[in-house]
Amino acid sequence: MGYETIRYEESEHIAKITLNLPEQRNPLSEVVVEELIDAVRKADKDDNVRVIILTGEGKAFSAGGNINDFEKNLAKTAPEHYFEGLESTEVFRLGAEINTPLIASVNGAALGGGTGLVAMSHIAIASSTAKLGLTELRLGLVPFVIMPWVRRAVGDRKMLELMLTADIITAEQAKEVDLVHRVVPPEDLEKETLEVARKIASYSPLAVKLSLDAFFNTEQMDLMKSFDYLSTLRLVSFMSEDLNEGAKAFLEKRTPNWKGK
Repeated sequence: MGYETIRYEESEHIAKITLNLPEQRNPLSEVVVEELIDAVRKADKDDNVRVIILTGEGKAFSAGGNINDFEKNLAKTAPEHYFEGLESTEVFRLGAEINTPLIASVNGAALGGGTGLVAMSHIAIASSTAKLGLTELRLGLVPFVIMPWVRRAVGDRKMLELMLTADIITAEQAKEVDLVHRVVPPEDLEKETLEVARKIASYSPLAVKLSLDAFFNTEQMDLMKSFDYLSTLRLVSFMSEDLNEGAKAFLEKRTPNWKGK
């Protein structure tokens, strides 16, 4: 599909998705969410893509939900809200469903749903000027959909504080509570993000995919069953072309030629 609200670029096995409504601070409108889902899934299905970067154009990463959409919702029935709500959660399921590492490059304000995208990403790198926060209660809303990801990142007690105070915190404060992993000066954000993306892209695509599979599929699994599941993934890894190539490349002191198989 052709994109109107985002920009999709691909280079060096890296797909960069940029929310591209800077004048509106990159809101998560219905159209933006639809295009974002399509772009992430497109990148995830592309064998040439090994890492996905998500960022925003302009001064904001994403200011969250679109106020205009909220106004439209006032006229909808409960069943309409319910089924549309199920659809709206799809974008926040991506973090646990895709097999390609997702890096959030947080260039500016990431509020509400924007904070949710940051928490959902597998790695989050923020500009020192970025601001984050669960500001929904200021509008009479509740951060229902993004709650699982933020809680998972910061823990129960901090989640309650962020939600109930609706405070906006700095990038450094976000790092202190594990909402982001790294904080860098604004002028270094793109460089730092690309360095991390290139590092991950240099590893075996199969091993990276198996890493995400192992992490997410054993998270809620019974301990003993998780050993069985991980043993199966270990078998796949040990019999892969990539592991054979990696071992040979190490012994021959050369760069591996990964096949992702």
